[in-house]
Amino acid sequence: MAEPAVAEARRSLTGDAYAQLKAQILSNALAAGASYTEPEIAERLQMSRTPVREALIRLQSEGLLDLIPRRGARIAPLKVQDMREIYEILTALEPHAVAEIAARRPEAEDLAPLKAATEAMEAALTARDLDAWAAADDVFHRALLRLHGNARLCAITSTLFDRSHRARMMTLRLRDLPHKSTAEHRDILGALRRGEAERARQLFRAHRERSAKELLTLLDQLGLPQF
Repeated sequence: MAEPAVAEARRSLTGDAYAQLKAQILSNALAAGASYTEPEIAERLQMSRTPVREALIRLQSEGLLDLIPRRGARIAPLKVQDMREIYEILTALEPHAVAEIAARRPEAEDLAPLKAATEAMEAALTARDLDAWAAADDVFHRALLRLHGNARLCAITSTLFDRSHRARMMTLRLRDLPHKSTAEHRDILGALRRGEAERARQLFRAHRERSAKELLTLLDQLGLPQF
């Protein structure tokens, strides 16, 4: 009976290491392009090297870092072209998904997570809490894809959301308060509620195109590498 308990404890430690490291990468606490040895990371997390190593392997598979043999890990750098390609994919996928959801004429219960996320964005703006706003924005987009119901689409976009999140957090305080973005989410929610498939598609595409242009302009101003 001891061996299953040991295996479960190991999985728990690995999951904890993964969650902590991923959060630090997405928040830029672990800087894009920086390299860290396994002992440095283990000390940072106050954990042994085995669960840290397993967590690093998982994060590499998600494109958030590169493992360097006998040296540790290099956090994936932020590049303008990467963000351009990610937003091109999201601009193609998400408007199609939102139109299909609207065509099903979802019930109020189905839209409740999106409504709650929109209200959280509005409350965060009132409080001028940009971190809370970004978290609510992320919840909206992920909840939308879950509502669509295509598991593979959710998996693909979740990885893209993670990879773009660092850039969004880096530029969050370099732009005006996101009143326009918040209003766009409210408009998209309204189109979903009314079952207006083509309207929802158009609103979402315009939202993604505008936000992509804004992000890429700021990344250029920061002097991030293009490729």
